[in-house]
Amino acid sequence: MFDFLDGYDVLGAFWTTVQLTLLSAVGSLIWGTLLAGMRVGPVPLMRGFGTAYVNIVRNIPLTVIILFASLGLYSTLSISLGAGGDIDTANFRLAVLGLIVYTSAFVCEAIRSGINTVPVGQAEAARAIGLSFTQVLFLVVLPQAFRAAVGPLTNVLIALTKNTTVAAAIGVAEAALLMKDMVEKEAQLLLISAIIAFGFCCLTLPTGLILGWVGKKVAVKR
Repeated sequence: MFDFLDGYDVLGAFWTTVQLTLLSAVGSLIWGTLLAGMRVGPVPLMRGFGTAYVNIVRNIPLTVIILFASLGLYSTLSISLGAGGDIDTANFRLAVLGLIVYTSAFVCEAIRSGINTVPVGQAEAARAIGLSFTQVLFLVVLPQAFRAAVGPLTNVLIALTKNTTVAAAIGVAEAALLMKDMVEKEAQLLLISAIIAFGFCCLTLPTGLILGWVGKKVAVKR
């Protein structure tokens, strides 16, 4: 029944999916945290930028962002985000960039929701002893905000894992592109769909269970 799989690198395709997820998750966490800091910061210009970024990016389809990264940055402007490499390598990098640009908007809102759970009095007390806004944010507020935001961030990570399938639109050899290739060549639509769906369940279900457990362990008791 599964003999036709011998000609396809299913594990390799899912490894590419994992790489896309991990690299994009790290980049999104960094950029999303900075955006959240902007949105709660005292500088009107930075608050406006953070708000505009989140509202605009969240309302643009991910496919449009990924295609712009490939057609706009690589094909038109010859930006490949690194020296050397072929078009497949460049498209992988650009897919990561597109996923970071898109996902960071949701990470920002998840972290901002965590920031809103931190009592205002703690920030005021930190400012009263002479700490700057940046020190208050990174030493007092964000450590507690991340603990409160584990649940929402878990949902964002699971969504990111599934969103990596959009990278197939620019030829990144991940699971969705392999599925398309297999469906075109094999008369096993239901079986192929079941295999790819099972693979994604193996990625997302443990993530949800583990991070859900972590969220309960680190939750701030009020």
